[in-house]
Amino acid sequence: MREPLRPIEWTGNAVRVIDQTELPGRLVRMSLESVEQLVDAIQRLAVRGAPQLGAVGALGVVIAMDQCAREGWSPAELDAAIAHIRAARPTAVNLAWGVDRVSPLISSGRQAVLAAALDIVEQDERINRAIGRHGADWVQARVPGRVRVLTHCNTGALATTAWGTALGVIRELHARGALEVVFVDETRPLLQGARLTAWELVQDGIPHYVQADGAAASTILRGLVDVAIIGADRIAANGDTANKIGSVGVALACADAGIPFIVAAPESTVDVRTASGADIEIEMRDGAEVLTWGGVRVAPEGTRAHNPAFDVTPARLITALVTEEGVLEVSAGQVPGDRLSSGVR
Repeated sequence: MREPLRPIEWTGNAVRVIDQTELPGRLVRMSLESVEQLVDAIQRLAVRGAPQLGAVGALGVVIAMDQCAREGWSPAELDAAIAHIRAARPTAVNLAWGVDRVSPLISSGRQAVLAAALDIVEQDERINRAIGRHGADWVQARVPGRVRVLTHCNTGALATTAWGTALGVIRELHARGALEVVFVDETRPLLQGARLTAWELVQDGIPHYVQADGAAASTILRGLVDVAIIGADRIAANGDTANKIGSVGVALACADAGIPFIVAAPESTVDVRTASGADIEIEMRDGAEVLTWGGVRVAPEGTRAHNPAFDVTPARLITALVTEEGVLEVSAGQVPGDRLSSGVR
């Protein structure tokens, strides 16, 4: 298998990232060197994926410090700029986590903040590969032969700093010769599955099908899938999980079919301050994402759009949560809040 894609680079004064809105047609990298550029890239999903947002958020604090020095901001203006980065996408806890990890070091100077941010970037691949191993071990212990996987949205290198979370488990199964095929939900309305996950699978030579989101339940109930593996943007203390809209439908189908539904995410995605999924703020996005296609309106004038970016899957529907620390069988009562109650995410 090829070396993992590395979508984030620190150039010395900017974060160089892949503009994911250009894929799969073009692989374009762009440099973000101001808070305004960084927040814009996050909000229009040029930069996305929970672990990647954590890394970009941490490096964003350095960008804010540099911009503060260039433009003569007051301490209050610097604080406001950092808060702006932190709140750019409210559902994904990793963005705030990354900002909060490095912000206490501001008084120690730019180099201390930068070192801590780069450590997040470097550690992410190690974390992802551990998730991949734990997840593949768990799946192989329960599914005989080569595995047919369904996944939703994008959880690969493009969503992290290298390798991937749920897609990291899939890559590990493929490397072991234990993967038969991947069913990739297209992931409406912005097609992160069709545009991004399929692009990554093509690069790795992993056999796959892209399917409409509406086909997922049928694919599962027809017995064409052995396991579903998705990522997460926030995991509550009780195990409820927020992920890209459409995830809960996959979980319901898996429960009915009696097959495992797995969430793969780093420990940093667990937010013990959030008691349950009812407390997770769901980001609402521009209705134009649903009402238009390629800039052309496809719904009649006067129609409004309901466009939540995420949904919440109840813990009772999650067979297992895979992190770098191992596997919790959530639906059996092993919840992340019990393990992490001594710390705050």
